[in-house]
Amino acid sequence: MSTVRTGLDRLSDPGFRPPGTGRIGLLCNATTVDARWRPTAEAIHALPGIRLERIFSPQHGFAAEKQDNMIESRHGSHPSLGIPIVSLYGERRTPTPDQLEGLDAILIDLPDVGTRVYTFLVTALLLLRAAHAQGIPVAVLDRPNPIGGAVEGPVLDDAFRSFVGIVDVPLRHGLTAGEYCLYGSFRLGLIDEAEAERSAAAARRDAPFTRWLSVVRAAGWSRADMFDATGLPWTPPSPNMPALETALVYPGQVALEGTNLSEGRGTTRPFELCGAPFLDPPVLRTALEASQERGETAIDGAILREVAFEPTFHKFAGETIRGFQIHVVDRARFRPVRCTTALLSAIRRLYPDRLVWRPPPYEYEQDRMPIDLIYGTDSVRHGLDSGADWREIEGTWQEGRRAYRERVRPHLLYEKS
Repeated sequence: MSTVRTGLDRLSDPGFRPPGTGRIGLLCNATTVDARWRPTAEAIHALPGIRLERIFSPQHGFAAEKQDNMIESRHGSHPSLGIPIVSLYGERRTPTPDQLEGLDAILIDLPDVGTRVYTFLVTALLLLRAAHAQGIPVAVLDRPNPIGGAVEGPVLDDAFRSFVGIVDVPLRHGLTAGEYCLYGSFRLGLIDEAEAERSAAAARRDAPFTRWLSVVRAAGWSRADMFDATGLPWTPPSPNMPALETALVYPGQVALEGTNLSEGRGTTRPFELCGAPFLDPPVLRTALEASQERGETAIDGAILREVAFEPTFHKFAGETIRGFQIHVVDRARFRPVRCTTALLSAIRRLYPDRLVWRPPPYEYEQDRMPIDLIYGTDSVRHGLDSGADWREIEGTWQEGRRAYRERVRPHLLYEKS
């Protein structure tokens, strides 16, 4: 039984009625459900006093069926409700004024996996900016961050803003969707500091729909909780995010998208599996162990099990790949960004001519290196190319994360347990 009620479930509580005459736009996909297992669109459509006028969908399509990056979705209509669906992952990734016309309010109910480059919350911020320009109030129906409130990795450098990151958060940002939208709206200049504080205060006292941007909090969640502590059902938010175990490694393993290494797409365990035909896992393991002589290690909390696999599509389709499956055995100790950065460091040293940085394009960016867009800085690539180990690279992130924690504190809506 669930110990957490999502913002979607709480929308039916007394006093939680959206503003206006009930003409609602909804940003969601088909993967989120309420306590009765109804998908978000159907649950919203069934609420009294609401007329669901339009659905906006993020990357991977409304049905979450598109397998990879830059596979666009067309506009359409909901298969059972007949309501128009506007794709925000296609030729345009921001709604036009015409697509917002006639709406009294917009609701956002998106799954997230706690990693900056997962584009759903970028889409939410772009929609917020468009709604703000039209004076349309927005409410975020919050859900727990499935990998908890821990923060890791480099903070996005302004020079590397892109569709995989438009506000200055770390790679593992530690926020819920509601907190991310509050912080992001402030950092994008949609609301000033005073309004951001009022919006957060209204959300904490469960008084939504009193500000331009509201958050309906998830009841019963604390920052230390990971998804399986909530009792909520895991529904894969996109094709290559099949399980919580995937989300646990994703903040680090997503960096492999910026390389010629396989991140396990085309297998049943994407991102947990990784490798390349040219790797020798025993030799790579020895190199990793040699870098762990000073107490804390790069793979604390995880087992790297040697494997071979053959992807059915994507990189090295049909070829035998040797590498590892990452098994997280102690979540509190495991640092996914550190783990993958250490892997890349060891591979760069062992195979300096075989590890290749993937060239553009990547998520609609035609010039900048994908690995830099993913990390949010080019310092990691330069560090790896110069022979730096993971400790040296990680040390450059500390000050940015400290400043981020200070900046984001006023926007936090949940306590630690």
